[in-house]
Amino acid sequence: MNNNENKKVKVAFPHMGNVAIAWSAALKKIGVEPFIPPYTSKKTLSLGTKHSPEAICLPYKLILGNFIEAIEGGTDYVSMITSPGCCRLGEYGNCIHSALIDLGYDTKYIEMRLYDGLKGMYNYLKKVSGKNDPILFARAINLAIRKMFLLDDLEDALSYYRARELKLGDAEKHFDKAIEFVKDAKNTKMLKKAKKLAFEEMKKTEINKDKEILRVDVTGEIYLVCDPFSNQNILRELGKMGVQTRRSLTIRSFIKDAIIPKVFRKGETHLQRAYRLAKPYLMRDIGGDSLECVSDVAYADERGIDGIIHISPFTCMPEIMSQNIFPAMRENCDIPILPLIMDEQTGKAGYLTRLEAFVDLMRRRKRKISEGKI
Repeated sequence: MNNNENKKVKVAFPHMGNVAIAWSAALKKIGVEPFIPPYTSKKTLSLGTKHSPEAICLPYKLILGNFIEAIEGGTDYVSMITSPGCCRLGEYGNCIHSALIDLGYDTKYIEMRLYDGLKGMYNYLKKVSGKNDPILFARAINLAIRKMFLLDDLEDALSYYRARELKLGDAEKHFDKAIEFVKDAKNTKMLKKAKKLAFEEMKKTEINKDKEILRVDVTGEIYLVCDPFSNQNILRELGKMGVQTRRSLTIRSFIKDAIIPKVFRKGETHLQRAYRLAKPYLMRDIGGDSLECVSDVAYADERGIDGIIHISPFTCMPEIMSQNIFPAMRENCDIPILPLIMDEQTGKAGYLTRLEAFVDLMRRRKRKISEGKI
């Protein structure tokens, strides 16, 4: 692949929250054009569902839909992540690739192995660019990781302001502007400036600092936790109800566990905490994010959080196992838990009713605790 071809190569990857912003920065840094398909929509879901096995989980259907839209939009490559272990994610790549071939698409397909760490990211950049430049790739990976960390920090800030905002939608309006600063940053120096501007923008949200808010952790399968379309914007809906949310699974936490070398990590990572706190209830990793989810319940209870919501895709076996362990945890963890199972048939009205009832339960419980009745 020569340099002239490099300029023409377009690489697409599936959406999952704001991850496209970080990956786009890395690809641009190495001279490859990121192709960002339309953000996940009902059309995306419809395309993915039409060409997927009926019993496959929601993330698979959405990723396939993303790829079909990207290919029809003119991308040269579609990129898929893969991983070893019990989760079906390890087989998604082959299944999606076969589905695209069956549909008559000849777009190049490439995978990045999640748990190969920096080596996996390096090899991925090498394949899509046709280059082998360690310094350039190191800068690209560093920029992408720093952007992802900043994006997750901004999501946390959005959750804080959204639960307290005086005008509905104000926090999200400022968040959208803050994101633009991050998008425009082409190097780490510009990113530092973007970080300052982004948080200054978030602080423009008018809030009621004295408002009584609830704190809720959201855990479950990482794709659903991080992607607003697939979880039906659960964080926004809870924010409207005066709930400050914390996503227990984020891209940032995954990067710390799987990408960043141990010598550069600070403090206990999510996976390390998972092995420590889940041990009384789950002795080994059974795939997916089950170990983390079980530990997240214990961690939320330890911190005195008002409640925890567990989101999982329909037919996801590791998350089904997690939900079956939760009742056994009640002896030691006195915290309300709301399990939500999502697929393409999930209706908005019934889903919101369950959220409202759960928030009402937490409010009543919190008042009883403050009055000493619990």
